[in-house]
Amino acid sequence: MTKPIELTHKQWSTLSEQLHKDYPRSVMLIRSRMQAKLGFVTREYKDWDDSIGRNGSWRKNCIMLDFYSEKKRTFFIMKYSNFVGKEHLDDNF
Repeated sequence: MTKPIELTHKQWSTLSEQLHKDYPRSVMLIRSRMQAKLGFVTREYKDWDDSIGRNGSWRKNCIMLDFYSEKKRTFFIMKYSNFVGKEHLDDNF
C-alpha cells in the first residue's frame, strides 16, 4: 500500500461530486469497485486529544484516500490535482 492522501471534508465533497460525473454511481458506492477502478478506498480519520480544551477535542478530522497501486495514485494526482491541494501531496517520507 502506498502513502495515503489526506483531504479535508470540503475537498472530499468537491472531489466526490467530480468523481460522480466521471464514473458510474456503482464505483462510488461499492468499495471493491472503487478500489478496482480508482485504485483507492476512503476512510474517515479522527484523532482525539484530551489535552485540548476542558474535555478534549478532535485534533484532526479528515478523509484519507488509501491507495493500493502507485500507478493509480500517480494517475489520480495528475487528473485531480486541482481538487487536492499541494500540501496534501507531499511525497517526502
